[in-house]
Amino acid sequence: MRHRMSGRHLSRTPSHRRALRRNLAASLFQHGAIRTTDAKAKEVRRFVEKLITLAKQDTLHARRRVVALLQDRAMADPEGELEDQTVVQKLFDEIAPQYQDRPGGYTRIIRLSDRRIGDASVQVVLQLVEESAAGAAAEPVSESRRQRRAAKRREAAGLEAEAEEFEEEEPEEEPAEGDETPEEDEEDEPVEPSASGEERDKDEKQDEDDR
Repeated sequence: MRHRMSGRHLSRTPSHRRALRRNLAASLFQHGAIRTTDAKAKEVRRFVEKLITLAKQDTLHARRRVVALLQDRAMADPEGELEDQTVVQKLFDEIAPQYQDRPGGYTRIIRLSDRRIGDASVQVVLQLVEESAAGAAAEPVSESRRQRRAAKRREAAGLEAEAEEFEEEEPEEEPAEGDETPEEDEEDEPVEPSASGEERDKDEKQDEDDR
C-alpha cells in the first residue's frame, strides 16, 4: 500500500527523477514556458514553487539552498552565445521580485488539444504566470506532424475555394459610350381599324353598279 508515499515515480529511478526535475525547472526559469506531459508538469510545478518562495527571501542562505536543489547552470541565447547571468541569478534578480506580493501560485498549466505521437499522452504547457508572453516568444511550441498535415489540407481547400469563386465571378462588360442608345419617348401612332369582309363586298357591288 502507498501510505504516506507522495510524488510520482515517472518510471524512473530517484537519481533520474531529480535530474529530470532540475532540467525542467531550469528550462522554465530560462524561457518562461515549457511543453511537457501532464504528469511531469504537475511534479515539476511543486519543485518550482518552492524554489521561487526561497528566492523571494533574497538571502545568502536562500541562494545556497536554491543552488543545492537546482544545480546552477549557464544560459545561452538562440545564437548559442553564453549570456552574462546564470539560471539562479535570473531567478533571484528578475523572477522572484515579480512575486513579492503574491503568496504562491506562480505557475499555470495549460492543456493542449493534441496528444504526443507514440503513447498519446496528454500534452501541456507549464509557464510562469507573469511571464506568459515572454515565454511564448522565447520558446514557441513546435507543431506536430498532424497539425502540419491539417494546415496543409486547410490551405489546399482554401485555394480550391478561391479558384471556384474566381471562375464563378465573371467580369461584367461595360457598354461603350458610343453604343448607348437614348430611349425614344415618341408616342405610337394610332392604327386605323381594318374594314370587315361584308363592308368590302358592299363597296365592290356599288362600284360595279356605277360602271
